Amino acid sequence: MEFLLQINPTYSLSGAFVGLLIGMTGVGGGSLMTPLLILIFGMAPATAVGTDLLYGSATKLCGTIVHSRGQRVKWRIAGLLACGSLPATAMTLWVMSQLGLEKHGGGLFATVLGVALLLTALSMVFRPQLLAYSQSHGRPLPKVWRTVLTVVTGLVLGCVVTLSSVGAGALGVTVLMLLYPELPPTRLVGTDIAHAVPLTLFAGIGHWWLGSVDWLLLVSLLLGSIPGVMLGSHLSAKMPERWLRLILAAVLVVAGVRLI
Repeated sequence: MEFLLQINPTYSLSGAFVGLLIGMTGVGGGSLMTPLLILIFGMAPATAVGTDLLYGSATKLCGTIVHSRGQRVKWRIAGLLACGSLPATAMTLWVMSQLGLEKHGGGLFATVLGVALLLTALSMVFRPQLLAYSQSHGRPLPKVWRTVLTVVTGLVLGCVVTLSSVGAGALGVTVLMLLYPELPPTRLVGTDIAHAVPLTLFAGIGHWWLGSVDWLLLVSLLLGSIPGVMLGSHLSAKMPERWLRLILAAVLVVAGVRLI
C-alpha cells in the first residue's frame, strides 16, 4: 500500500500520453518514452533505458498475444532474430558491467539513443516507399542468405536495444520488409513484436541486475500507458495517420539531435 501511495501521477500521465501515441501510430514506446524521461524529467540515461526496457516488454507481451491469436506471427523468423539478439544482449550487458557503463556511461547511452532515434525517424518517413518498392521489385534471397542476414539483424538489434531501448520496432520491421518482401506488413509487425518480448525482457533484467531500473517509475508508467494504448487503438481509425507519423518523425529528429 505504501508503495502505491508513492506513485508519481506525472509519470502516469506521461505514460498515458505515450500510450495514446503508440495506439494511434504504432510507434514503439522506447522511441517516445526514453527521450521523454531523459530530456524532460532529467533522468539518468542508464535508468531511463533500463526502466523503459521492462516497460516495453510488458506492453509488447500484450501485443504478441493479440498478433499470435490472429496468426500474424512467423515464429521461425522471430526465433532467428532471437538467435542473434539474445547473445548480443548478453555480451553488451557483460561489457557494460566490466566498464561500469551503468554508472559512468551516460554520454554513450545518450549518443546511441540519439542515433537510434534519427534512424527510427527516417524509417517512419520512408517506410511506405520502402514497403511499396520491396513488394513490387523485391525478390526473396536464397534461404541460407536470408537466415544468416536475419540472425545478423538480431545481433545488431540486441546491441542497439540494450544501449538505447530503441530499434526493436521501427528498425526491425524496416529490415524485415527488405528481407521478406512476400510477407504482408501485418505479419512483419507481429513477428517483430514477438521477437521484441524476449529481447526487451532479457535486456531489462540485465539492467535490473546492474542496478539501473526504477521500479516505482515502471509501475507509474504502466498505470497510465495501458489505458492510453487502448484509447489510442480506438482512435487510430479516426486520426490522420500520415500527418501524425510525420510530426512524430520530426519530434524524434529534434530529440535525437539534442541527445547526440
